[in-house]
Amino acid sequence: MSSSSHSSDHGSVKSYVTGLVLSLVLTVIPFGAIMLGSFSMPMNVGIIVVTAVLQVLVQLVMFMHLNFKSEDGWNMLSFVFTISILVLVIGGSLWIMQHLHLNMMIG
Repeated sequence: MSSSSHSSDHGSVKSYVTGLVLSLVLTVIPFGAIMLGSFSMPMNVGIIVVTAVLQVLVQLVMFMHLNFKSEDGWNMLSFVFTISILVLVIGGSLWIMQHLHLNMMIG
């Protein structure tokens, strides 16, 4: 009984393969959107941001085995910390890029 509990804590081959496939799909989607060039710039940025956030969540759940059931709330604290860092890094990067774009316009 302890071996099945131990193996579920560390994931299975199926969960790793599922995580790998999801990661690859979430990588190909923004790459395809940019290469096809059929979307506007704000739409491309939106696609990249959404797939980046989903990519981080897939990494946390499938590979780092983050869940909300164990270890006295430490997993929840890790999740909140991760979301905070995501908001700071992605939001800050977008803010900086927008600011640079506005200040570097030639006109």
